[in-house]
Amino acid sequence: MGRRGASSGRQWAQDIGLVLPGGGARCAYQVGVMKGIAELLPRRAACPFRVISGTSAGAINAVVLATRARLFRRAVADLERVWANFRTEQVFRADTLTMLKSSLHWLIALVLGGLGDANPKSLLDNRPLAELLSRNIDFSAIDRSIDRGYLDAVAVTAAGYQSARSVSFFQGRDGLEPWIRVRRRGYPARLQLEHLMASVAAPMIFPPVLMGREYFGDGAMRQATPLSPAVRLGAERLLVIGVRNEEPEPAPDPEAPVPHPTFGTIAGYMLDALLMDGLSSDLERLTRINLILDQCPGRRIEGDFGSLRFIDALIMMPSRDLRDVAVRYLHEMPRPVRLLLRGLGALNYGGRQLVSYLLFESGYTRELIRLGYQDAMQRREELRDFLEGVPVDSPTGILGWEALRDEYSQRLPALKLSEEVP
Repeated sequence: MGRRGASSGRQWAQDIGLVLPGGGARCAYQVGVMKGIAELLPRRAACPFRVISGTSAGAINAVVLATRARLFRRAVADLERVWANFRTEQVFRADTLTMLKSSLHWLIALVLGGLGDANPKSLLDNRPLAELLSRNIDFSAIDRSIDRGYLDAVAVTAAGYQSARSVSFFQGRDGLEPWIRVRRRGYPARLQLEHLMASVAAPMIFPPVLMGREYFGDGAMRQATPLSPAVRLGAERLLVIGVRNEEPEPAPDPEAPVPHPTFGTIAGYMLDALLMDGLSSDLERLTRINLILDQCPGRRIEGDFGSLRFIDALIMMPSRDLRDVAVRYLHEMPRPVRLLLRGLGALNYGGRQLVSYLLFESGYTRELIRLGYQDAMQRREELRDFLEGVPVDSPTGILGWEALRDEYSQRLPALKLSEEVP
């Protein structure tokens, strides 16, 4: 019997990869989902995921799980303790003086046409986050998790500014091979604080991080295939915890005037596209590949390019629009930050997108944890079956995606492979 089912009589699948995309403060939702998963496992069960892949704020959750893989429930409890007590000041400096100096610095640079080496590097100073992570993460514990068999690999993705590549830095068991594809690569490394700080360095908002001879920024920037690192590292099945509700926007009133988008609206739109659109595209790609492989012997194709295999996936998405949740907790943000966001036009209805990613305050993060937990409990049977390795009964191999918007997989035509030779 596998080590995960020893105390309950259950056999837990040994081939599942966990994919944690970025999402800023929204990644508190991922903690809630994992809290629900922890309750489905034996109390002292190890991490049920052999491979963990994270990007941006999701990379932080991924590394914490990897360092505490021996006891999954304790790892999730540690994550919940931090996320449930977040304050903006723990992520970036938000005092009045810092906000004023940053605003003046940018203003002077724009008016004077640049300040040379003294040009501002970012809108916000996230050194408090680096200090928080260095105090709470023992990176050496990743090796122990791997050596003791609790984990095969963990990957953190960042984007190189000079090479214009998405780089997945991975730490794992012996035998894992690096990979190179168009504009992306996988590279073995001993994960450290600098990898996390690079992965969360949202462009313009947080400063890029120098690693070796290259500066790196937010891993979502060029990550067109966020599912790929986990598959490359050996996962046969994927649990993906996204942080965007995919229900369509209500149709606008045809009689109402069309408001001009503010800088805050545009910034929120760009951040949302940066962090989330790659996942949507990759899930659509996986759906198409699975539909083809479903008609092939053994659901696999071999060739000079390597192999394509059918991948079962379970997708968890918020059941509510997190933008609406964020609006209710806007008052918790420090006043200097609210003033900055007001100057960008981000405090109106259109700016709630940006707020939902930057609202690192406990009222908001606690509600997202509760929502993630509730969503996991609503789908507990699906989650339990998936963790036990029950095959997904669908030609797409994907749960939690088909019922979404028409432009995604629900309306994909069924593909038929012709046996006739033209």
